[in-house]
Amino acid sequence: MTSLFQLKSTLMRGGTSKGLFFASHQLPDDPALLERLFIRALGSPDPYGKQIDGVGTGISTTSKVAIIGPSARPDCDIDYLFGHVAIGEARVDWSGSCGNLTAAVPLFALMERIIPVKNGLAELRIWQANIGKKIIATLEVRDGEPLWVGEYHIDGVAFPGAPVTLRFIDPAGGASGKLFPTGRVCEELTLPDGEHLSATLIDAGNPTVFVRATDLGLSGFETAEQLSPEMLARLEALRAAGALAMGLVDSLEAAAAQPATPKISFVGKASDEGCALNGRILSMGRLHHAYTGTGAIALAAAAAIKGTVVAETIGQPWRGKPLTFSHASGRQTLEALVSRQGRGWRIDEVAMTRTARPLMRGEVFIPLD
Repeated sequence: MTSLFQLKSTLMRGGTSKGLFFASHQLPDDPALLERLFIRALGSPDPYGKQIDGVGTGISTTSKVAIIGPSARPDCDIDYLFGHVAIGEARVDWSGSCGNLTAAVPLFALMERIIPVKNGLAELRIWQANIGKKIIATLEVRDGEPLWVGEYHIDGVAFPGAPVTLRFIDPAGGASGKLFPTGRVCEELTLPDGEHLSATLIDAGNPTVFVRATDLGLSGFETAEQLSPEMLARLEALRAAGALAMGLVDSLEAAAAQPATPKISFVGKASDEGCALNGRILSMGRLHHAYTGTGAIALAAAAAIKGTVVAETIGQPWRGKPLTFSHASGRQTLEALVSRQGRGWRIDEVAMTRTARPLMRGEVFIPLD
């Protein structure tokens, strides 16, 4: 027998991602039921990889959900819980955050009147519940509504919008408790065939594994179509080895069951004038069409620390000024503010500007057998 659920939802774009947004007070209390509803709403699991019978589109950047509600914390306004829905499997990965989708969080909260709306420049304090970190968003409110129409352009999105400034406060250690979970800025990871590769394992924004493109035999400028199944398998093996070394999982099998974190990125010398380096990043086993928001946070943090794969690719630590890097759809600029902490460094905050907008609002119909 099939039960039909109808949930109020808004389809939002945030940065280079899209996802279904839900107000927390309008959802069932049963976590297991809620996860089943999210999976089916997106159209997963789909053996064809298209999510045709759901609102997903068969790519990881659009197979996402967000739960938004008033914060129980006195120093925050909004709670934001993110879920990455697998496409071919019946699974939601709650292990990390989505930096790009964060840009849509203040818009949704203001549109749904989850917090009071005042005209002018609004500053909203967001608690990212997956990793336990604070984010401060700044955006304009006009005529009682958040402004999302504008002329600010970000690469990876075809149309401009209004800027949303995001400051990720103390973004390190959300998953592992440390900026460098192994205690070292560079590690040697071992592939199943016994090959060793140098990698930086950093936990900032989301845990991320950085390797050199040249160590993989890549140029660093590959498109998704140019990465062979064998190379994707190799990158997944490195990602899993990194997850194990970072203490995020206790086995390689567990790493495979947690595809959203850590991310893996390969970096190389920049060819574009004005860029410090070039990068590609994978999301849920596929090359991201631009670059993930939390991956950019990790990149900026790693760039600031001497001895990391990222800093060595640039040629020196990158501190005290914005970092511009090229990615699969263009370029992005952000800045990591760092300070001394003992003999090491602390990432005080990472700031970036994104755009976001609502795409559709209504009810999503979800059949459950």
